[in-house]
Amino acid sequence: LVVGLPKQADGSPTSFDEPLKKFIADLERFNLPVTTIDERQTSFEAREALKAARQDGRRGRIQKADIDTAAAVMIAERYLATL
Repeated sequence: LVVGLPKQADGSPTSFDEPLKKFIADLERFNLPVTTIDERQTSFEAREALKAARQDGRRGRIQKADIDTAAAVMIAERYLATL
């Protein structure tokens, strides 16, 4: 499992850090392998990519779910690039 960890621009933890660490610990209790990846800027990058697609006429109104989905793809791609 790949879990994105949000960080501040300077790399310091965010308010999501502790709840995510608990979530990861819960997953690991079931002997599930968990890898974390820095997810800084993925939502911003996803929003910008969707805006560009929209300007090209390929997308309608940008929904938060679309941004989240595109960001998740970016997180997975970043993980795969490390293999």
